[in-house]
Amino acid sequence: MRVKNIMSHNPVCCTADTALDEAARMMHQHNCGALPVVDNLTFKKPLGMITDRDIACRGIAQGKNTADLRVRDCMTNACVTVTPETSLHDCCLIMERNRIRRAPVVDESGACCGVVSQADVARHASYRETGELLREVSHI
Repeated sequence: MRVKNIMSHNPVCCTADTALDEAARMMHQHNCGALPVVDNLTFKKPLGMITDRDIACRGIAQGKNTADLRVRDCMTNACVTVTPETSLHDCCLIMERNRIRRAPVVDESGACCGVVSQADVARHASYRETGELLREVSHI
């Protein structure tokens, strides 16, 4: 099985300049816990990810006025990507090695065309592979 068979297609993205409260609203509106952060909304080259946890831990919990913050102030800058043709097994290994719960999927031009998450893996992989992913990503 390939990533293209399990990923969420055409994810909602934001830029590093997006207001943090707008990113939170986008997550709420689209019922997701993370947004790929892209260079711009035309070419969509991934720069990182912003999660609801990033907003809570790097913004709210630190007492920052989130109304004044941009996504760049709280996002995770490291961006590990996979392609639609990446095998599910290899995708799990990449997520485990990098201890990430979601990975942007990029097309042949490097544009974000999807996201693969732990939940996607849980719905399609074996119990063993799903368990290994969860254990490795959650390892402290």
